[in-house]
Amino acid sequence: MKVKTRKIIPLAILGGLILVAVGVKLNPPEAPKRSDFGGPQMSVETKSVEQHPYTVHLQSYGTVQPRTQSMLIAQVGGQIVSINPNVRDGGFFEQGDVLVSIDPRDYEADVRIASGSLMDSRQALVEAEARTEQAREDWARLGNSGEPSDLVLRLPQLEAARARVTSAEASLQKSRLDLERTKIEAPFAGRVLRKFVDVGQVVSTNTELAEIYATDSVEIRLPIRNRDLAYIDLPEAYRYTEANDGNGAKVEIISQLGDDAVWNAELVRTEGAIDETARQLHVIAMIENPFDRAVGDRVPLKIGQYVTAKLAGKTLSDAVVIPNNTIYQGTYVYVVEAGILQRRNIEIAWQNDDDALVSAGLKAGDELVTTALGQVTSGIRVSVVGEPRSRPGGVETKASGRQASEDGN
Repeated sequence: MKVKTRKIIPLAILGGLILVAVGVKLNPPEAPKRSDFGGPQMSVETKSVEQHPYTVHLQSYGTVQPRTQSMLIAQVGGQIVSINPNVRDGGFFEQGDVLVSIDPRDYEADVRIASGSLMDSRQALVEAEARTEQAREDWARLGNSGEPSDLVLRLPQLEAARARVTSAEASLQKSRLDLERTKIEAPFAGRVLRKFVDVGQVVSTNTELAEIYATDSVEIRLPIRNRDLAYIDLPEAYRYTEANDGNGAKVEIISQLGDDAVWNAELVRTEGAIDETARQLHVIAMIENPFDRAVGDRVPLKIGQYVTAKLAGKTLSDAVVIPNNTIYQGTYVYVVEAGILQRRNIEIAWQNDDDALVSAGLKAGDELVTTALGQVTSGIRVSVVGEPRSRPGGVETKASGRQASEDGN
């Protein structure tokens, strides 16, 4: 009995093992599968691309320069006896003000001398005319036939006397003009840029007295980038006259003296050649009455002051304009299509510090991603902040802006 039991036990164990092996083969164990996650991996904010009218504003810079600038030069010599108190660096004056006076006594004497010479020459002319008339009467009284010659009538002497009168009159006129020039008057209302002389100084003809400029208007020379030329109407299609004043593009001149004051200007002309150094075209903007005391508390513009300019360009219809911060490496943007993040290459026609005008790559209705993205891969599923999206189980939620978690975790 014991022997039989010993033989049966191993056979039973072997049979059990065979049954287990057959069961495993017929029904292999399956590892638990994790359900595929089809939800968004991140949340982004978007902006629908629209086409709308857009006015291009160009940026430029320049320095303030006087429109009319002159050097006061002495036309006569002498000692300076007086100077207008406003003839100081930065001083204002009105048109017709006497700015500098030169000692006039020498010129007053010249006027009197010229007057005496004129009186003598006129007396000599009267005598020459009387002699000519007397010669004509003597020719007729003596019974001479024919017309007397010029020498008989003393006509050369008469013409010489008339020439001396003309010369004396011119000398008197010049003397009076020199006397007038001892008082140097302002040719326009303006301001003194620099003064070179003072009272008591003896000056000669062509001595520089002061440098002045008119205060009715100033000009700013503004460079325009070549790519911006197509977006502005240049003031060169017409001749600038008073009749078409005001037709130029409007310009805002922004002061850099700390108050950020804005001055209204206008493009009045375009330079006739490309600048050889910068290889750019320059336009001229003009500010009327820049020193008007009635205009607020703005710090007055200074000659030579650096300013920035904002030029009103053309207005484009149906323009696609996007913020610069949505553009990556200047060549592409991200859009959302059916919940998928897609990279889209674009072409930029024009760009300033804030906006970019897109000529190709985007169209109206595209969902432009405005969220700043780091290293992301095109093709990942995203959710749009503020838009409802389905969660497992049929529940709709709104994206919160934080990265979505995977289902089941």
